[in-house]
Amino acid sequence: SPEQYNVTSYGATIVAIVTLEAFVGMWINAFILCVLCIGWIKKKTLNSNEKILLLLSCSRIFYLCSSWVNYFLSIVYPNYLYVHPIFQLLASSTSFFNYSNLWFSACLCVFYCIKIANFRNSFFIYLKVKIDWIVPWLLLGSVLSALAMGIVIYDLTETLQSNNLTFTCLGNFWETSIRMDKHIFSSFFLTGFGYAASLMAVIFSAVFLLFSLWRHKCNMQINSMKDLSMEAHIKAMKSILSFLVMYTINFLCLILAIIYTMKNENTVTFLISIYLYAFPGVHSLILIFSNPKLEKALLKILSCMKCE
Repeated sequence: SPEQYNVTSYGATIVAIVTLEAFVGMWINAFILCVLCIGWIKKKTLNSNEKILLLLSCSRIFYLCSSWVNYFLSIVYPNYLYVHPIFQLLASSTSFFNYSNLWFSACLCVFYCIKIANFRNSFFIYLKVKIDWIVPWLLLGSVLSALAMGIVIYDLTETLQSNNLTFTCLGNFWETSIRMDKHIFSSFFLTGFGYAASLMAVIFSAVFLLFSLWRHKCNMQINSMKDLSMEAHIKAMKSILSFLVMYTINFLCLILAIIYTMKNENTVTFLISIYLYAFPGVHSLILIFSNPKLEKALLKILSCMKCE
């Protein structure tokens, strides 16, 4: 019938757009991963910035892959939502990689702030000296936090399925046909807190770096001197501010997705999901052009493609 055709066509369009965004994002992050791994093999070591970028690119590849599988199955084979424990494992793994992505990104902003900002505070000076030692612990904490959120999501989906609820899945968000109970609300609160905490880390990093840049500029004007660190300040500031804007929009989209999936607003949820799938790839592009090593490798590849 015409209605069935329209539904099928709409579903195919959604799958096509999400698939394109997911695979483009995976290729972009695979490029970052390959460049860093080649450099690691040559130098036999990685600096703190490269360690964060390496784990960030890995988490984004796995997140896009698992979320695409999750989304694809929810469209073409919705019955998988009732198969135990396939749905639980897919939902929890997607959540784990998504939180890893967000927290590694926040770690990168904190690293830029501590490494580049200049403050005379003794604690900040201590952080700046010990930053290379602190980074592995930040990354470990990010992994453990993401793992905890993955367990929360697994427990949530287990509860929904054990209570024989009718629900569908879109990435990490669920829509139910009954009133949400206290357990489900507490699970959503914990996941929202995880998003908010990483967002606050990015905001504070941007504010501290902006204040350091403003104070540094004032000192230069007073002393009538030129300082090369100003360029580093500005470059880091552009990177963090661009990420702050994207991160804020991403956070709002995650909250709106939870709200609208409960209201069965499929069109709005679809528009939100387009941005959520585009976020890992677009931000990774920003990181490539803000990193001289990655930018040089990309331009080299593009020049070779033009010559052919």
